[in-house]
Amino acid sequence: MTQAAIPHTSNTSSTSATFKNLTCKECGAEYELQPIHVCEFCFGPLEVTYDYDALRRHVTRETIQSGPNSIWRYRSFLPVATDNPIDVGTGMTPLVKSHRLARRLGLKNLYIKNDAVNMPTLSFKDRVVSVALTRARELGFSTVSCASTGNLANSTAAIAAHAGLDCCVFIPADLEAGKVLGTLIYNPTVMAVQGNYDQVNRLCCEVANTHGWGFVNINLRPYYSEGSKTLGFEVAEQLGWQLPDHIVSPLASGSLFTKIYKGFQEFVKTGLVADKAVRFSGAQAEGCSPIAQAFREGRDFVTPVKPSTIAKSIAIGNPADGIYALEIAQKTNGNIESVTDAEIVEGMKLLAETEGIFTETAGGTTIAVLKKLVEAGKINPDETTVAYITGNGLKTQEAVQGYIGEPLTIEPKLDSFERALERAHTLDRLEWQQVLV
Repeated sequence: MTQAAIPHTSNTSSTSATFKNLTCKECGAEYELQPIHVCEFCFGPLEVTYDYDALRRHVTRETIQSGPNSIWRYRSFLPVATDNPIDVGTGMTPLVKSHRLARRLGLKNLYIKNDAVNMPTLSFKDRVVSVALTRARELGFSTVSCASTGNLANSTAAIAAHAGLDCCVFIPADLEAGKVLGTLIYNPTVMAVQGNYDQVNRLCCEVANTHGWGFVNINLRPYYSEGSKTLGFEVAEQLGWQLPDHIVSPLASGSLFTKIYKGFQEFVKTGLVADKAVRFSGAQAEGCSPIAQAFREGRDFVTPVKPSTIAKSIAIGNPADGIYALEIAQKTNGNIESVTDAEIVEGMKLLAETEGIFTETAGGTTIAVLKKLVEAGKINPDETTVAYITGNGLKTQEAVQGYIGEPLTIEPKLDSFERALERAHTLDRLEWQQVLV
C-alpha cells in the first residue's frame, strides 16, 4: 500500500458537468470541489450544489430513459465530471409491488425497493461507492478507503478492484462473518479494529489526515453521499414519474434518508415530476436509536449512544446526519421508530415468507417498523408506501440462526418421505393454532 500526497486538482472540465461547488449546510459558506467535507468556519457538513437551470434545460425524462440501465442514467444529477464513470451495473433495482405482505399488514399500495440484489455486492452502498470512486479517480487518488459496518467495505473493495485502485478498509473486529468474507475476496488490506463503528470512524479521520488517501465517507463524503439520491430518482421513475405518499427507510448515519429526500426535491425542481407532499419515516434498532429517541422526545438535537444490537449495519451511535434526518421526519409529518432485536428477526422472516426477499438486519428493522407504524395507525392503508430494503440477508445469516426451521432428514424411501410430510403438516397446524390464539 503506497502513501500518496493529497491531490489538489479538481478535473471538472467536462462541458456536461452540472455540479458547481461545495456549500456548508449550516452557514452557507462555499468551497471549491476538493476532497474536503467540513466547513472551516463553523465545522458544518459540506454538500454538493448544482446548476438547476442547466439541468432544467438539458435533462428530460427521455434523455434519462435513453441512458444506461444503472445509476449513471442520472449522471447529470451526480457530482462527477467524466463522461466515463465507473459503471459496474449498479442501480435500477426492482421496485416490487407487494401483495402478500401488503395483505398481511392491511395496506393497499405497498412497494418494496429491493437493493438486496444491487450490483456488485448486494447493498445500496454500491451506489454511493460508484460515485465516490469515480470522483476519487478524477481528483487523482490512487488509494481509497472507508470506515465501515460491513456493506460499505464490501462495495469499496469490489469497485476499487474493478477500477484498479489500491484499497484499505477499516471494520469493527466483531463484524458478521459473511461481510468480512465479502470484503476479503477482493484482496484489499482489511483493518479489523477492536471497537465499535464510531471508534473505527475516529481512527479513519486520523488516517485520512496523515496518509492522503481518499476515504469515501470522510474526505470524499460530499460526493459519496450523493449516490443515495438515485434511490429517490429510481422510485420516482419506476412509479411512472410520480412521487410516493410515504417512504420508510432504515437510519444509520441519516445520510440515506436525507438524500432520498434531496433526490425527490431535485426531480421536482427540474420539472421531471409534479410536486407532492411525501411523508418520511425512519427505522432504527432499539439498541442503537439516537435519532428515534430524539424524535420521541421532540428534541432538535441527537444525543450519541453506545450501540448494542444485532443490526450492525445501522449501528452508528453518533449519526453524522442525524439532526437533518430528524428535521425531515418532523417537517414531512413522518415518524422515526425503533424496534427490538427480536422484532428485527421477525421482520426479516416476515418479508422472506411473504415476498421471497431475504434481507439483512437493516431490512428487518425497516419491515418491523413498517408493521409497527401500520398497527399504530400512522400509515394510511390507501397511501402509496415504499419500504427501502438496503442489503441482502446472506450477509447476516447469524441473525436468524435458531429462529427458523431445519431440514427434515429422511431415508431414500417413499414411506420415510410420507411420514416426514405428515410431521411437517402437523407442525404447520400447530403453528397456525398458536397464531390464532
